[in-house]
Amino acid sequence: MCGILGICSRADITDRAWLTAGSDVLRHRGPDDVGEWWSPDGCVALGHRRLAILDLSPTGHQPMLDARGELCIVFNGEIYNFADLRRELSNKKHSFRSRSDTEVILAAYREWGTDCLSHLNGMFAFALYDSRERQLFMARDRAGEKPLFYALSDGVLRFASELKGLMASPAFARHIDWEALDCYLAMGFVPGERCILQGVKKLPPAHALVFNLESGQSRVWRYWQLPPLDASVEAGPANEASLLEELEALLEDAVRRQLVADVPVGVLLSGGVDSSLVTAMAVRATPKLKTFTIRFPGDSQFDETEHARLIARHFGTEHEELEADQSTVDLLPLLARQFDEPIVDPSVVPTFLVSRLVRKYCKVALGGDGGDEMFGGYGHYNRLLWMQQKLGRIPFRLRKSVARAAEALLPVGFRGRNWLQGLAVDWQEGLPLTAYYFDRSARRQVMGQAPWELVAEGVWEQRVPPTGNLLQRATRMDFENYLAEGILVKVDRASMLNSLEVRSPWLDYRLIEFAFAKVPSWLKATATSRKVLLKKMTARLLPPAFDQNRKQGFGIPLASWLESGPWQAFFREVLSDSTGPVFDPEVVGKLMAGQAKGRSNSDRLFALVLFELWRREYQVSM
Repeated sequence: MCGILGICSRADITDRAWLTAGSDVLRHRGPDDVGEWWSPDGCVALGHRRLAILDLSPTGHQPMLDARGELCIVFNGEIYNFADLRRELSNKKHSFRSRSDTEVILAAYREWGTDCLSHLNGMFAFALYDSRERQLFMARDRAGEKPLFYALSDGVLRFASELKGLMASPAFARHIDWEALDCYLAMGFVPGERCILQGVKKLPPAHALVFNLESGQSRVWRYWQLPPLDASVEAGPANEASLLEELEALLEDAVRRQLVADVPVGVLLSGGVDSSLVTAMAVRATPKLKTFTIRFPGDSQFDETEHARLIARHFGTEHEELEADQSTVDLLPLLARQFDEPIVDPSVVPTFLVSRLVRKYCKVALGGDGGDEMFGGYGHYNRLLWMQQKLGRIPFRLRKSVARAAEALLPVGFRGRNWLQGLAVDWQEGLPLTAYYFDRSARRQVMGQAPWELVAEGVWEQRVPPTGNLLQRATRMDFENYLAEGILVKVDRASMLNSLEVRSPWLDYRLIEFAFAKVPSWLKATATSRKVLLKKMTARLLPPAFDQNRKQGFGIPLASWLESGPWQAFFREVLSDSTGPVFDPEVVGKLMAGQAKGRSNSDRLFALVLFELWRREYQVSM
């Protein structure tokens, strides 16, 4: 895991200071080594911050040139099938000087060109300069585990792993993109290629980009997408035994590959279904597996130690029960500084604390992210299916009237308001935004006199997958949006701030394709059950006392912290700053008052506070 950045220009680059400055602000992503490379003509520069995981020797140094000096790469991530590719490429007469997966990407590109992406199994973001074609080739992994931001204007392309790398240039303009902010306030994240700053884009997951220095033109394309569900699978009876065997084999191989490293590796064991199954597979591959569970003092409702202890004892792992520091409000400015775009997820706090503790013991940790989206683990899947079954016969016109009334008459934060608003969606092809943070009227109110254009609902509708099955629609939407722009962003930034590499075996692309192409909906979730297939797997592999039905989010008791004390005082101070608050103070006051009355506004307030802290930290103009 590393940090990458670079610049390509049609003309000679005269200001070389940015590359060093940008590299310095990415130091947390790679404290082990630093490198810069400039093309002989001065038109291309690549920078790298290394977190050494494979081939710890100097031969793994980046930026890395191939033997002919024609290709140069900077790479962030891990290629889990690099050993297989190395053997295949060796048989094709490619030679290697290192033991790193980085060099394998160089050889794969020389052999297959941009189609090398179809051969890579891993999490990655890389930029490769081909001096023969005078073009830069950039790509991100299929699920979007590794980030990549870029800005292209006047024939100059700049890119960096984190947005703060681009902002390291004093000349870099920092103006809010209003459409992106609208999406953030509605959805809790900025989707797709949009970025919170004008003039910047994110390369979306499963996408690649080529920038030609001769023409100054770029091309972006999607190189992979979720496979369609086989119609015969959904229509006919499922062979559960065959599906379980294939799932177990795929997960075992994914975990085995992701345990490969030249540094200590552990497993983040929560005691839930996903991390427990990862642990079950990991003990097959390594006799001395280290597992970690975190306890948060004073937060018994989030204590998972007993559940994790059951799994650790059953499999005989070297188990560490760590106790996190108190989640003080002082962490929020630090986290706001780290996140490239503000994020509406208070669990960034415990994720950061967990990463900081685990980093003392190992450099790589396997997690359980992806299982909920792929195999139907979220509670809103049950509710959506229940609503479709029970309320689907109500005339659409009547449902829309109820939704409008809920938005007009019920206050923001009233429990169930979002679901009532969701009645206005056509369940045959649409998908309600049940995790609405600020709806249309709420966004107009909270932004006051801002030059506001409401686009979020349209953006959401455009991103809804075109499938007639409601559960398929919901899981695919969550995989490509909430997972990619929320969960994986949170994990990457929080872990990399502590120079910890977190790997997600469930996001091996073979498992992703299995989950979406071969598993019928009723083996994912129904109106009354979740993770049906995975629970059948836990019955085979985990101890009888394992609680299959426990679903506990990884979070903090933010609502209770906002009742009084330092968290409430800090939120009030940030959102009522007299230097010219972004958000309408009167509306913010109503949100705080509603929270005090028991309404569900804590995440909304967190969204406003994180945005304001981020905006001030980077002096972003509205």
